[in-house]
Amino acid sequence: MMPVEITIRDGLIRNVKRMNKLPKGSQPLIIAPGFIDNQINGFAGVSFSVGNSELTAEGIRNATYAIWRTGVTTFLPNINTNDRELIKRNIVALAHMKDEPALLGSIPGIHLEGPYISPVDGFRGSHPLKYIRKPDWEEFQDLYELSERSILQITLAPELVGAMEFIDKCKSNGIIVGLGHHNASSEIISEAVARGARIVTSIGSGLANFIDKSDNPLWPQLSDDRLLISLVCDKFSLPPEELRVFYKVKGPSRIIIASDVTKYASLQPGKFVTDNGDSVELTSEGRLIYAGQNIVYGSASPIKDGVANLMNLTGCSLSDAVMMASTNPAKLYGFSDRGSIAVGKRADIILFRLVGSEIVISKTYVKGNLVFNATPDSR
Repeated sequence: MMPVEITIRDGLIRNVKRMNKLPKGSQPLIIAPGFIDNQINGFAGVSFSVGNSELTAEGIRNATYAIWRTGVTTFLPNINTNDRELIKRNIVALAHMKDEPALLGSIPGIHLEGPYISPVDGFRGSHPLKYIRKPDWEEFQDLYELSERSILQITLAPELVGAMEFIDKCKSNGIIVGLGHHNASSEIISEAVARGARIVTSIGSGLANFIDKSDNPLWPQLSDDRLLISLVCDKFSLPPEELRVFYKVKGPSRIIIASDVTKYASLQPGKFVTDNGDSVELTSEGRLIYAGQNIVYGSASPIKDGVANLMNLTGCSLSDAVMMASTNPAKLYGFSDRGSIAVGKRADIILFRLVGSEIVISKTYVKGNLVFNATPDSR
C-alpha cells in the first residue's frame, strides 16, 4: 500500500495523487470508500422495523450518526414483516428523512424484507406468522408510493402464488428482488432468476433446522452464477466453515457483506425486552441471544466486524473485503456516485487501522464532511 493525497471539494473527490511518503507527523491510516450496508434493521436503540410508537425524525438522525461511527456511509433501513399500518408509518418516516440535509444522502432508499415470504416455521425465521401474506402488487404499489419510490429492494419467497408475476413487475420498475426466507425448488429459483431476481438475502439464514440434504434452496442458489449473495459475517450468525464455503463458491465479485444489525447494536451489554415482549441478552462478546438460551436473536455487530471476520476466516485481501462491503453493493443498486475512491465520486471515505483482528475506525467522511473523528487531535 502506498500513501495517497485526496483532494475534496464541494463534497466530491477532485484528485487522488500517490505520494512517496507521508508528511511528517501524519498517522499511517488505511483509506477506503465508506461501507454500504443494505440490511440495517435498527441501531443504537432505534428500530426501523418494529415498535409500538412511530419512528421519529430524531431517532433516525441519532441512528445515522451512530452508524457513521462504524464506517458505514450509506445504508438501506430494513423494514421487516409486520402490521400493515406500522410498515406504512415507518416507510413514511424514513422517506421523509431521506433527503434531510443533515443526513448527507446516507439513506438512498429502503429494503423491504417481507411480508411476502414463506409462512412455514423455520423458513420464516422470526417474522410474525400472522402478518405473512402472498405477493400483492397493488399493496406494494401503495407502499412504493408512500416511500416516494425509494424502496430499492424487496426480499420475497419465489414459491408463493403470484411471486413470478410480482418479480416481473419489480424488474420493469427497476426494483431489486432478493430471494430469502423461502423453500423454493431448484426449478423455481432458476425461473425467479431468469425473471429478474438478483441476490440471495442473508444466505444461510431463514432456513429450517432440518432440511433435505440434497433438495433444499442452498445448492441452486450457490451454483447459479447469476445470483449474488448477501453474507452476514459476524462471529455468531453463521459458523466459520459455512462462511468459508460460501466465499469459496461465490468469490468476492458475487458477495455483498451485510450486517443485519438490530437496534441493539452499539448498546452496552445487558438484558432487554423487545417490542414483541421477548427477552433478549446482549453479551459482553457482542452476541445477541434469547435470554437464557443459546439462540441468536439477530445481530449486534456492525459491518466493519463482518469485514474483519471474513478476512480472518478466508484470508481474502483487504481490497477484496472492501469491494464486497462497498463497491459491490454500489453496483447492485446503481449508486454510480459512490463505492470507490475515484475522481468525481462522492467523498464518502473512511480512515482506519487494522488492530489485531479488528477494524478500528479513526475518521468517517460523508460527502466530504468529517462526521466522526476518534482522534480529534490527530492530523
